Amino acid sequence: MTDMTPTKFDFDTMTGLSRTATPIARPLSSLRGYFSDEGAYAAALSKGDPLVYEYFDMGVPETSGNVAYGTTSIKPGRIGSEYFMTKGHFHTVLDTAEVYYCLSGHGGMMMETPEGKVEWREMRQGDVVYVPGRWAHRSINISANEPFVMFFAFPGHAGHDYGTIATKGFRKLMVDVGGVPTMVDNPRWKG
Repeated sequence: MTDMTPTKFDFDTMTGLSRTATPIARPLSSLRGYFSDEGAYAAALSKGDPLVYEYFDMGVPETSGNVAYGTTSIKPGRIGSEYFMTKGHFHTVLDTAEVYYCLSGHGGMMMETPEGKVEWREMRQGDVVYVPGRWAHRSINISANEPFVMFFAFPGHAGHDYGTIATKGFRKLMVDVGGVPTMVDNPRWKG
């Protein structure tokens, strides 16, 4: 175990922003291949490279016995009909879980197992989603005009497997259908 002393960090309970930590930014250009409508993605990117989401990793060592935590803020927006979202991931240690607490906004968590079970949990301020081990998870902002902000925590040794999602995608998408967030099959999913 890494020798660590008690530590204090700060984050705003509405915005998730920190005065002392540096955010890790994910602009649209970093999400190439994640949105299903490639034409809409290219058109949006040709107009600029907006920030889709950012997160604050509070720097806890990624070792057993520690709890990694931070905040994520997903901006409002869509690519075609698909809402702004995080890349999504499995944990490298597949059987490790994660907890998400909604600080503000309106969004949700898309989750799926390697065997194909898919779940969606909508979230508003004060809602908590527990993501069990073996579930890939992706946060999605379904609000038209405000960020979706969450606090997260997971075992320090869990790791992140972004590669599986980058290669295969999620089986389902969350899209806007006449102003209603709707889960649909992902036509680009590579099973």
